[in-house]
Order: sequence, then C-alpha cells, then structure tokens
Amino acid sequence: MAAGRVADLTSVRVFARTDPQQKLDIVEAWRSRGAVTAMTGDGVNDGPALHRADIGVAMGARGTEVARQAADLVLTDDELSTVVAAVDEGRRVYDNIRRFLVYGMAGGAAEILVMLIGPLLGLPLPLRAGQILWINLLTHGLTGVAMGAEPASPGAMRRPPRPPDQHILGGGAWQRLLVLAAVVTAASLGAGLGAQALDLAWQSVLFLALLAAQLGVVLGLRARLFTRKNPFLPLSVLASALLAGAALYVPFLSSVLETEPLGWAGIGIAVAGAPAGFLAARIVRTAFRGTHPAGASGTRELP
Repeated sequence: MAAGRVADLTSVRVFARTDPQQKLDIVEAWRSRGAVTAMTGDGVNDGPALHRADIGVAMGARGTEVARQAADLVLTDDELSTVVAAVDEGRRVYDNIRRFLVYGMAGGAAEILVMLIGPLLGLPLPLRAGQILWINLLTHGLTGVAMGAEPASPGAMRRPPRPPDQHILGGGAWQRLLVLAAVVTAASLGAGLGAQALDLAWQSVLFLALLAAQLGVVLGLRARLFTRKNPFLPLSVLASALLAGAALYVPFLSSVLETEPLGWAGIGIAVAGAPAGFLAARIVRTAFRGTHPAGASGTRELP
C-alpha cells in the first residue's frame, strides 16, 4: 500500500513503492505514538529515514556508503537475525550493569553507614582502612567482574524497549539499592554487637559479616539462580570467601589488616550475614519491579 494514501500510517502492516519522504512519514507516525522505531535499508533513498529512526540499520555488504553513514548499526553479514542477537546481547549487558550498580552501591553505602552508625552503638572503630579496602577488593573486584558474564535474564527478549528517558537506576533499581544497603548494614552491625556482648573479637566479626552479607547479595541478585552458563560467579564468591578467611588466619594478612582469628562462635555470627543478604536480594527482585506500558497487551516487567 502506498503511504501517501493512508490517514493513519500506524494502522498498516505492509507498504510498497514508498519514496524517501513517505518513509520519513512512517517513522514519524510511529514515533509520535511513543514507539521506538527501527529502520532497515541499503540504498541512498533510505538515508533520511535511517537517520531519523531511533535505530537505523544498514546493510554492510550490499548497502551504499550513504546508508551506512546514516545508520546507527551496520550489518556486516546482511542478516536480519544478527539484529536479534545484537538486541539480546545489548539487553544482557545493560541488565548486568544495573545489577552491578545495585550490588556495588548497596555495599558501598553499607560500609559508610557502618562507619557512621557503629560508634553511636558502642563500636568505636567498626573497621580499619585496610579492612575496608580488602572488602572492596573481594566484592567489587572479584565478584563484580564475574557479574559481567551473567547470561541474559529469562524473557529478556519479550520485554518492550525501556523508556528512552529512564535513568539506569530507574525501574525499581534504586529502591533495591536502599533496601539491600539497609539489610547489609543491619546484619553487619548486629554481628558486631553480638560479638561484643559475647566478649569476642567484634571488629573481626563485623569485618567478616560485612563481607559475607555482600557475597550473599551478589548470589541473590542472579536472574538465573542455578545457571551453569556463568561458573565464574560462584567460583569468585568461593575465592572471596577463602581470601576472607585468609585475612583472619594467615599471619601476614592478619598483621597487615589488623584482624584476629575467630573461633566457631565468631564465625557463626559473622557468616549469618550471608543468608540475610541472599534472602534480601531475592525478595527485592520481586518486590521492586518497574513496569511501563507495552501496548494493548498491558504492562511488562523490567529486570
């Protein structure tokens, strides 16, 4: 159907024999309805519409130089299935960035809160500088890097595009961040106060509890909890746990980080932070899910 003969261009599924202006009109019609538009093309006359669409896709093998320059994405193999793979990979990467931000910022906020609230509760110096650096190295370093290899979320390709103006911490992410920071803080300070009441090495208990709670969070934030597609994450958590133990029991590290070896009671109190962080992460994944319109079918959940 020719585009110039239709009043509502969004009501038609197939157009034929369209000129460059009509292609622009089709793109504008869909954009005016709030839709995210993609345009594929390979010729010179496709250039304006490729440039105007939210995502212009040009053919790299048979496409003209004008089309390739106007497009946002160039298909080197000229296969449209490559677009699907690219969208899937893009959503996987974006979701993993969001998870890392929630995880990293929640842990960082918890460390700050521990240092601010601890003295008010009778814990004069909750953590030493070296201990904070060691926690950040194991959590934001080892496990943070491993989070980047997480597979795509279930149903990622069934979600509509996110709103273009949505902040990266939108869609419920900042609420998760605040809740997780509060839980990690409470678990860590609770462990420290409990150890102090039992006359244990409370600073070392608090150090281990803070690290354990964050390791629990990183596992709880996984979209595919028992997936085997990213063995690096559980392995990094295990390595971080072993290095946390080394900070307590290896004489050199214990001297540098100013920690003390713990008995079974102290370890038990500290390690209880891990399930607390894990459960909190699983709960907030369900409790704070952002939604936005997905057309006539209703709303779709964001990761």
